[in-house]
Amino acid sequence: MQAYLLGIDIGTGSSKAVAVDLEGKSVGSSQHYYPVDSPQAGYSEQDPEIIFKAFVNCVTDVVKAIGNLPIAISLSSAMHSVIPVDKNGNALAPMITWADSRSENIAERIRNSDQGPDIYKTSGTPIHAMTPLCKIIWIKENRPELFAASYKFISIKEYIWHRLFNVFEVDYAIASATGLFDIIKLNWNAVACDLAGITKNQLSTPVNTTYKRADLSTSIAEMLTIDASTQFVIGASDGCCANLGSYVTEPGVASLTIGTSGAVRITSKQPVYNYQSMIFNYLLNENTFVCGGAINNGGIVLDWLFKTFSAKSSLTHTDYELLFEDIAHIPAGNDGLIFLPYLYGERAPIWDTKSCGVFFNIKPQHTQSHFLRAGLEGICFALNNVIESVEKSSPIERLHISGGFISSPVWVQILADITQKQLITIQQDDASALGAIFLADEALGLNKLGKRPKMDNEVMVSPNKSNKQIYTDRFSIFKKLYQDLKETMHWMHENNQ
Repeated sequence: MQAYLLGIDIGTGSSKAVAVDLEGKSVGSSQHYYPVDSPQAGYSEQDPEIIFKAFVNCVTDVVKAIGNLPIAISLSSAMHSVIPVDKNGNALAPMITWADSRSENIAERIRNSDQGPDIYKTSGTPIHAMTPLCKIIWIKENRPELFAASYKFISIKEYIWHRLFNVFEVDYAIASATGLFDIIKLNWNAVACDLAGITKNQLSTPVNTTYKRADLSTSIAEMLTIDASTQFVIGASDGCCANLGSYVTEPGVASLTIGTSGAVRITSKQPVYNYQSMIFNYLLNENTFVCGGAINNGGIVLDWLFKTFSAKSSLTHTDYELLFEDIAHIPAGNDGLIFLPYLYGERAPIWDTKSCGVFFNIKPQHTQSHFLRAGLEGICFALNNVIESVEKSSPIERLHISGGFISSPVWVQILADITQKQLITIQQDDASALGAIFLADEALGLNKLGKRPKMDNEVMVSPNKSNKQIYTDRFSIFKKLYQDLKETMHWMHENNQ
């Protein structure tokens, strides 16, 4: 029989399970997708029951494929979701995801209030429409009957954990992303709860990320095709788990991921505070923080650009290869064409849901390839903006990069040239699921995993020093453009233009 640990990442678009044996080898995986609903502009909702079923299918798929039971199952999850539930844990409304922006005016109100800086410093969470703090206030102000009926306000991981064990518990990582948690005292912040109009009793009991249970009900165990005594580790958030899974645990190293969105994260023994840029500080465990910033506009922008400029509703792998090949022939700096990639508003470091995309300095010599390269450079500039904010407190020498973008050499080189950092490709089956497995390894006292091996397919990319000055100049223009256009962007947003 093969001994293995099972990590499950409960994401926004899918849940993915990865099984790893005690030598660190991947021995199985499963992934199940689900939709995101947008009933009106700014709304992003999901049915938590569909996500729970995807979680169940991930477990049963892997157990069936491997043929024996896991030593333990550990969870990673997307952050910032809110589900109003009754005392039995039943959802009273659809889950509001991190991407929902309906509470943007509430976030702006709190940011501009006297309480804003203290709430940020206590919680370590950016004050933004994504946070449960702002979402709960929106429910209170716009859905008073739902607010009054809600027994608790929980995340998707808490919803699944309650289905498994019939208790309301939340790990420190997910709690620290709510805006309602005190990341130093490790308990709910009374000031933030009062602002939201709730009590601590309307939130789950906080526990460490290595907390475990082994008391499934018989019916749930049968549904999952495992023993009721199987160990479950509560795990952490996807961002914190991804840092573990990307082996980003040392000073001077950061993880950088570009998927649909993008993020830069370091691991630190103390928070990195920056109220203007609102660097996040999420708890990996009781004395370790994952600090950094996330952007909204990653691969989703490039996908829009490629489809729009190629006039195709869908692109094949060959189509993408040809487009990237054309981009590679355009010189660094893109002959002056610059792109602000804020198609979907933006999080770090500008925190502006009213921002928009902009092409600047368009000239007759610019071709389709210039516009596409501007997209790549714009996304990398946005990530470099986050890096610059983090480096005000914590220098970064090396980036461990992951995500679909690493399959494009030209995109990776642009990132190296703009950031002027050494890049190392760290492409696991799923960094967040692997990080959850490392937490299980620690929680069970196995201590078999978590050390970074030398990867056979690991690639190091160094920056081209000859491109440093041109990208330094372009980056300065990139940042100034947003400041110059911010007022106009807001006017256009507020007037639905």
